[in-house]
Amino acid sequence: MKFIYDGPEDGPLFLFAHGAGADANSDFMTNIAQGLAKHGVRVIRFNFPYMQQRLLDGKRRPPNRAPQLVEFFSELITNIDKPVYIGGKSMGGRIASMVAAQGNGALNEKIQGVICLGYPFHPQAKPEKLRIDHLTNIIAPLCIVQGTRDKLGSLEDVNSYELNKDIDFLWLEDGDHDFKPRVKSGLTKELLINKIINKLNLLINMKV
Repeated sequence: MKFIYDGPEDGPLFLFAHGAGADANSDFMTNIAQGLAKHGVRVIRFNFPYMQQRLLDGKRRPPNRAPQLVEFFSELITNIDKPVYIGGKSMGGRIASMVAAQGNGALNEKIQGVICLGYPFHPQAKPEKLRIDHLTNIIAPLCIVQGTRDKLGSLEDVNSYELNKDIDFLWLEDGDHDFKPRVKSGLTKELLINKIINKLNLLINMKV
């Protein structure tokens, strides 16, 4: 297992998981990690098993099944001897939320918060298959950063769901699932990424 570290060794920890299609070294993952590192956060990036294999042989393959990903993520947390924030982009955030919803007492004591960037509330073009039931089981503070135009959970869609009112939402105007706004909005992806970094910095450094 190869980890990618950003930020000072004594900083608060953020275990950061990638989405289904791009690995831990993607531009998005790198920009967020390095942005947080400038604020003193220790970010740990990693690749799930299927992605590790893809990087070895160059063959595209689907993600491991959710229970396997949850077990893998949980094991990483178990091997960390400090409190930690967990989260990720899209699928990575979903798996982090499932880890936190397990009701595992030992893990819950370590998990300081859960951060989902572009949460996949439903699969592409399948709005009826919601992935929200487990969210009510999360004890740690939950933050979801979402673009208002995200096709896996737009502002309009999410407002129609029955969600825990304690969820801390950051809605990014005109952002899609990759937090890219349309040109006509007058916004830029860089601006939205900076808003994400600033939000996460406040959350993670809050208890330090």
